Amino acid sequence: MSHRLPQGGRLIDKARTVSFEFNGQKMRGLAGDTLASALLAEDQMLVGRSFKYHRPRGIVASGAEEPNALVGLGRDARFEPNQRVTTTELFEGLEAQSQNHWPSLENDIGVVNNYLAPFLPAGFYYKTFIHPRPFWKHVFEPIIRQSAGLGKAPKDRDADRYEHFYAHVDLLIIGGGIAGLQAALDAGKQGKRVLLVEQTAHWGGRAPVDGIELGGKSADEWITATLTALGKMKNVTLRTRTMGAGVYDHGYALAYERVTDHAPSLDAPRHRLWRIRAARIITATGAIERPLSFAGNDIPGVMLASALRDYIVNYGVAAGKRIVIATNNDDGYRSALVAKEAGLEVAAVIDPRPDATGDLIEAARSAGIAIKQGMAIAEAQGGKRVTGVKICAQDSDGSTGEVIACDAVGMSGGWSPVVHLWSHCGGKLIWDEAQACFRPDPARPPLSHDGEGFVFVAGAADGHSTAAASLKSAQAAVAAATGQAVKSRLPKVVEPELGALAPIWIMPARAPIQKRAKMWLDFQNDVKVSDVQLAAREGYESVEHTKRYTTLGMATDQGKLSNINGLAVLADALQAQIPAVGTTTFRPPYTPISMGAIAGEARGAVFQPLRRTPIFDWHVEHGADFEPVGQWRRPYCYPRAGEDRHAAVTREINATRGSLGLLDASTLGKIIVKGPDAGRFMDMLYTNMMSTLKPGRCRYGLMCNENGFLMDDGVVARLDEETFLVHTTTGGADHIHAHMEDWLQCEWWDFKVYTANVTERWAQVAVVGPNARKLLEKLGSDTDLSAEALPFMAWTDAKIGGFEARVFRISFSGELSFEIAVPGSQGLDFWKSLIEAGAEWNITPYGTEGLHVMRAEKGFIMIGDETDGTVIPQDLGLDWAISKKKEDYLGKRAQARSFMDNPDRWKLVGLETLDGGVLPDGAYVIRAGKNANGQNNVQGRVTSTYYSPTLKRGIAMALIHNGPDRMGEVVNLTDGKGGQIKARICSTIFFDPEGEKQNV
Repeated sequence: MSHRLPQGGRLIDKARTVSFEFNGQKMRGLAGDTLASALLAEDQMLVGRSFKYHRPRGIVASGAEEPNALVGLGRDARFEPNQRVTTTELFEGLEAQSQNHWPSLENDIGVVNNYLAPFLPAGFYYKTFIHPRPFWKHVFEPIIRQSAGLGKAPKDRDADRYEHFYAHVDLLIIGGGIAGLQAALDAGKQGKRVLLVEQTAHWGGRAPVDGIELGGKSADEWITATLTALGKMKNVTLRTRTMGAGVYDHGYALAYERVTDHAPSLDAPRHRLWRIRAARIITATGAIERPLSFAGNDIPGVMLASALRDYIVNYGVAAGKRIVIATNNDDGYRSALVAKEAGLEVAAVIDPRPDATGDLIEAARSAGIAIKQGMAIAEAQGGKRVTGVKICAQDSDGSTGEVIACDAVGMSGGWSPVVHLWSHCGGKLIWDEAQACFRPDPARPPLSHDGEGFVFVAGAADGHSTAAASLKSAQAAVAAATGQAVKSRLPKVVEPELGALAPIWIMPARAPIQKRAKMWLDFQNDVKVSDVQLAAREGYESVEHTKRYTTLGMATDQGKLSNINGLAVLADALQAQIPAVGTTTFRPPYTPISMGAIAGEARGAVFQPLRRTPIFDWHVEHGADFEPVGQWRRPYCYPRAGEDRHAAVTREINATRGSLGLLDASTLGKIIVKGPDAGRFMDMLYTNMMSTLKPGRCRYGLMCNENGFLMDDGVVARLDEETFLVHTTTGGADHIHAHMEDWLQCEWWDFKVYTANVTERWAQVAVVGPNARKLLEKLGSDTDLSAEALPFMAWTDAKIGGFEARVFRISFSGELSFEIAVPGSQGLDFWKSLIEAGAEWNITPYGTEGLHVMRAEKGFIMIGDETDGTVIPQDLGLDWAISKKKEDYLGKRAQARSFMDNPDRWKLVGLETLDGGVLPDGAYVIRAGKNANGQNNVQGRVTSTYYSPTLKRGIAMALIHNGPDRMGEVVNLTDGKGGQIKARICSTIFFDPEGEKQNV
């Protein structure tokens, strides 16, 4: 039976039919339909099953708040689960499958849970699955894992593409109802750069559905005229199908645009994630109608009253032929009138208010609609669709009453402002007693870095229930956001006067437990009124605890329909006021966004950006074998014909130590720290003193996090009295720069310090080996590079071979070494000039493995090898790099904790195998015997292990229990094959312990 009406349908094209499938059944809709309206038109009332009890579920809303009607869309590479039929626009060939049932939607074996409901109350899993213990692993856990989740995860590689888009505006307006449109119009006239986003495909919000007149025009006409005016403003950008997902610090916001979901054939990204920086933000996100709690309020055919009229007005679809409306406020009468005007039979309006009056109520009476005041729905009747309602006095237990036959029920429990975006960034709420809702507190807005409010609210999102008040609030929001008075006149609004809402949460008031156990709050997660009351009795007085104990508001709709009703029930159970109970935490995104949109282009070959040094092409041309280091690609070695990796690394090390080597060190992090407080800042970042460093000198430093663990190391050069150049590890540059900014912005905001990551500004080349100075002298320098003029750990600006350069006398190999930085644009030319001039010394480029071996021969640590997030400098024998003079540095107090200050820790030592072989990477140092679990007694682990061409034997470093006190002791290590290897504990410095070679 078709439920398409001959009249109505402002958003559809009745001349264009669209074919689609639901659970394999061929159906037809109209262009402009949502999947929800098309299903209702086809009389498909049952669309899914609830999560816990597998109860039949129908469409309950018309927008993003829909908790029930979730389907899997598409197939194979374009399959996407958990999509709301209410926000899915119909397109030709759409395929949808209902979820959470087996073997079919109509006949679901999981419904047995519904009959076991008395044994599965709130929190039953906490109580049931503990004892007997063996049952958990073999009985309960397999069942839970099989039952967990909604929908099926896609198995094929996503065939669509996605992108990120960046926007910088003066004013971001989220919500394209009449308040958002008015705000955009006023701000646009002020010349502000405005971005207005609307999550649906249509502008105007509820005004056209509610029959509002603005300035002598219908709402549709006013919206069209306003859009025309906005379209002429080059400073205003309008985007539909774009949901405001989240608001963050510093005017940062995310928006989620569904670009081709309504038309998959379009050659465009499927979704687009907008990254927006806005000076000010206005949220005009409207309000969500609340359901009422009565027994059977989850039966298919029971829906929000506003949704019922949305389907009639927007899509020309009737959810039922004979309708009952239950409402505690005047807005419910709008739906009754719309249904009556559409030719549907309105059996009755059930209003628990005993003496409510108002324009809409009188209009309903004049239309001949039966109004039953002071009454309630005792229970809805039916199974897979509603067949009638039993009504009773609101002030009763519902045991007696007449039955009204119907096939659809519209319920209206009042409206809740969409305060999510306001709350994302710290905005607080106040309780509006008159409308029984939380709304934004203008005295406690989200604050920007300058202490000023940067988020403003307009329209129903601010608790305004009339169009006139909404428009007025939009102008006030623009004036507050821009700091300029708004002079344009608002249109005259014609709308009915609304009476007071009655904060009635349960029907009837004295419903017994049998009925409260069938009143649903969270439709998807099967949370009942009785569950919340049970949680209160069991001591869960915090709303957050109740939420987790009952799973109220934890479904995919995140409690958009259930939160306020649940809070009211909890407050009543605790005999407290709703504001005292508080609210749960609102977190972004407002509605789910796709993982593809989050990733954007970062997939496949461009999963992450590949960073290349200015010398990268030369490495490729000369056969470099690359390895990933963070996002960089660095040469591991340069194999020649007939060489494997091991032979190439051995050759490179021998050539460097014997004559001359060359390393591309451009990837090392380079961060400028500048300002009057730069020295003070550096002293807090590093364990040793940096403020005493003289310009022209360098100092090795260790950086710890606030927990005392070593996070990075590197050489710091002081450029002048207010400027430091910080060298970090290759993989640490971005992280360390963010670490600096975090402390500057959030903790030491009064420090006068500026930081800049200039890693890619410079190409840096290490010229290493006994002939390094000779090479530079051959190229020619305008600066004395002798050991006396430029000693170890000094730096100077110089012109080398005609290149403007900064020369550092630092070494990570233990050899005479110059690290030379030149502008990135000149890096390749500088490298080539070094290669050409160094031919007479057999100059040999070496890669990261040669670098690692030489540093290990010298006993230098490597972040990420010798450290793993649990190591402190004292574990590595780096006490000498910790200042005894400084009162504080990041991690100092943490390192004084008893566990950290305990001498009985694993400490760094060297290891030499007795047979000269190479230890396995990560091998454990073990004691004799086994522990209580039959495992080896571990007393240490290898952190770095290599074959040393210089020493012609294996060398390693390891963290071993009390290692430095056990020099010369032979220990056993696992070989990874079930056997053991013997090694002797020795110094970490295997080569040139006096440092003579690097100081020449």
